[in-house]
Amino acid sequence: MTGAPTPPGRPSGAAPSGRITERASCVLAPNPSPMTLDGTNTWIIAEPDATEAVVVDPGPLDEAHLNAVRDAVAAQGRRVALLLLTHGHADHSAGAARLAELTGAPVRALDPALRLGDEGLTDGDVVTTGGLELRVVATPGHTRDSFSFHLPADAALLTGDTVLGRGTTVVAHPDGHLGAYLDSLRRLRSLTEGDAGAHTVLPGHGPVLADAQGVLDHYLAHRAERLAQVEAAVRRGLTTAPQVVAEVYADVDSAVRFAAELSVRAQLDYLTQRDAPR
Repeated sequence: MTGAPTPPGRPSGAAPSGRITERASCVLAPNPSPMTLDGTNTWIIAEPDATEAVVVDPGPLDEAHLNAVRDAVAAQGRRVALLLLTHGHADHSAGAARLAELTGAPVRALDPALRLGDEGLTDGDVVTTGGLELRVVATPGHTRDSFSFHLPADAALLTGDTVLGRGTTVVAHPDGHLGAYLDSLRRLRSLTEGDAGAHTVLPGHGPVLADAQGVLDHYLAHRAERLAQVEAAVRRGLTTAPQVVAEVYADVDSAVRFAAELSVRAQLDYLTQRDAPR
């Protein structure tokens, strides 16, 4: 993520905690940092009358946090029946194996190394645990293995690190890819259209956003603006990522300057591939 201005979307201002929508509750992990904002948002998703819950992104390997997640589910009169990962970065996934031990729930992810159980995740899957309809949407770009989850009954998108509640997302070169990321943003944007479109973003970090379409439009515009700035810098003879960061990302806090460099490397790769002779 970068130090870009807060996007539109009517952010709640505070990190989410407790019940957020009819089906989604949040337990905030105690791992704040310039990269994780207030910490990782661990989401508990369940139908109102269900006895089973799905946990999205158990978060870091922090025993107190994992116990808090398990206890929050129990306080709802439910048990954890399934764990889902939006992607494999440790601030989202490192606690999954331990929470699986605590609850007996399997872990589903794209990366086989992160799964516990026979099932992975595939684009187009529908999770129906406890009567849910939670649609799996492949959104690579931040990382190769990034997924989002569409919760139609709450008109909500769980976006992991693909869309954040504050700032913008790093394209984590070389695993991340800018072209794929732009396609993923457009795909999420398409899910916000029409009367039944999603309007709430439940992000992996930062506050909840109440204007999903507005924030996705902002993300796409911001990426186009940054890419144009990088392209102009290259035309002026700046050829390395540190050189481009120093000019184009001068507004970015030094604490996340390395993340800006990853995104610049992804942008330079994108421009090289786009402009290569065919």
